[in-house]
Amino acid sequence: MPFEPINPPAFPPPIAPYSAGAKAGNVLYVSGMLALGEGGSVLHIGDPAAQTRHVLEAIRTTVEAAGGTMADIAMNHIFLKSMADYAAFNGVYAEYFPGDKPARYCIKCDLVKPECLVEIASVAHLA
Repeated sequence: MPFEPINPPAFPPPIAPYSAGAKAGNVLYVSGMLALGEGGSVLHIGDPAAQTRHVLEAIRTTVEAAGGTMADIAMNHIFLKSMADYAAFNGVYAEYFPGDKPARYCIKCDLVKPECLVEIASVAHLA
């Protein structure tokens, strides 16, 4: 099945060869999002809550560009640089998923840029 790349015009160019999202049928795969600005600069350095908010807003923008909402997200893949940021991450995350919660997993790992603290990739099932 062919897929449709989803690249919201408001996003800066990606730092690698990928699309923000890929829609295949009614399933949207959202690439791992980081708190990056123009030229791949890291935003909100040292602030896991602000990075989480930036990442979730980027996911929201991508899902909406594909015709969905945050309520359509069924799975989140979460990567944290430090588990010390887990509580700050969850505080913001809960704001974006107030009703039924999507499935998820969370692992601790190094991210593509040392100043990045949070990365999330999502899968949404669009109506």
